[in-house]
Amino acid sequence: MISDRIAAEILRLAEAEKWSVGTIASQVGVHHSVVRRVLKRKLNGYHVQRARPSLLDPYMDFVRETLEKYPTLPASRLFQMVCERGFHGGPDHFRAVVSKIRPKRAAEAFMRLRTLPGEQAQVDWADFGKHEVEGTLRRLYVFVMVLSYSRKLFMRFSYGSAMGAFVRGHVGAFAYFGGVPRTVLYDNLKSAVTARVGDAVQFNPEFLELASYYRYLPKPVAVARGNEKGRVERSIQYIRTSFFPARAFTDLVDLNRQAQEWISNVADQRSCPGETHRKVFDVFEDERPSLLVLPDCPYPEEEKVVARVGKTPYVRFDLNDYSVPHTYVRKSLTVLATEETVRILNGNNVIATHQRTWGQGKQVEDDSHIKALVDIKAHARHERDLDRLHHACPSSQQLFELAAAEGANLHAMKTGLGNLLDSVGAEMLEAAIIHAIHGKTPHLRAIRRILDMHQQEHNIAPPVELHLSPRAQEMSSPIRHHELSIYDNLHCEEYNK
Repeated sequence: MISDRIAAEILRLAEAEKWSVGTIASQVGVHHSVVRRVLKRKLNGYHVQRARPSLLDPYMDFVRETLEKYPTLPASRLFQMVCERGFHGGPDHFRAVVSKIRPKRAAEAFMRLRTLPGEQAQVDWADFGKHEVEGTLRRLYVFVMVLSYSRKLFMRFSYGSAMGAFVRGHVGAFAYFGGVPRTVLYDNLKSAVTARVGDAVQFNPEFLELASYYRYLPKPVAVARGNEKGRVERSIQYIRTSFFPARAFTDLVDLNRQAQEWISNVADQRSCPGETHRKVFDVFEDERPSLLVLPDCPYPEEEKVVARVGKTPYVRFDLNDYSVPHTYVRKSLTVLATEETVRILNGNNVIATHQRTWGQGKQVEDDSHIKALVDIKAHARHERDLDRLHHACPSSQQLFELAAAEGANLHAMKTGLGNLLDSVGAEMLEAAIIHAIHGKTPHLRAIRRILDMHQQEHNIAPPVELHLSPRAQEMSSPIRHHELSIYDNLHCEEYNK
């Protein structure tokens, strides 16, 4: 497409100056086909482009009447209604036409919101996509709280936005600010609002307990009115553009440490909106005395879940299994979790403590729990070895099925794979099993051969296995060293003789 000015110039040079098509094209700077098209479509010294008939023309009156009656009706629904009346066109062209003829709403004007120091904060979650952690893709979220007066912000990343992470975000934010704002605005988050009908709001009981503990007023904004908490929305956008791009981190602790450094060195040093001659940190120092005083003790921020133990001695929490003593099967226990640990309680008694895993489908065990069960069940060791192989090397199940079809000795294979798992590790053994399955050689000797070839290619020394008898193990206890002066004394005595 060319502008009307260029088209008019082409017509003038052709009609008045009698220039050829090639001369016009080279002088005006367009292709010769463009010049021919303009001259072909001229009418009374100018060009016009006649609108082509459209399949939608017979339905335009219906479309206009429907949009006048229902101005916000989605184009997808209107397209279905037109198709039911015989329209056979495509949806893309239909949406383009509807966007042009849809009645325009008058632009809404908003008042500039002003707050007093310590009066208000705004809270929201933001989704930062999926990230790999412990071999599993988990969605990463950030909790953001912003003080409306000074724009001082706090953020905390977590793998999830459940109630436990929601509480930890508040506790961390209030401790970081050194006080509590009188009112906190929320979107209609499930962690805060469980039900809402118009202005009637039902809060989450655990969330109300948190707000009551810190003595602040929780206030949800109106539905679909994100402008009421625009300060936290803009802060999230600021985090997306200034902090997170090209950010490398090892784990949550590292990411939250980097976030804290960025807040101190970057976010706090920016100009405060409304007071551009002052920094956010300076305005916050004026606001700090107006915040409510913190309670003497911080609110308990452990995530609390009641879990039922099944037939096996494991508690399921956050898509992972954590072991408990076998005497607690078929009982309901309480799980208290932080970002680092998982504690399992029976009443007020802690019966198990584990390091928290952020993967999924993991089996976290205390060896003493499993050993106690194995000792009282004669056949438990065989089942235990198979379960251990299954979790460490998921492909082992398919390997056993193929080996069974060929009549292999499954017990010997299970024992051999268990020894290999101890010597080479889960990752290398899993790769060898997959290689054997793809090569249609589901045999223990084939897996050993694959591992040997891998060790030769990478110059890895083979592990040396020592099988000691109970007597030899007893004799291999640490040797007690004697003072060398004893031998000197013996030598002197022998010399005197």
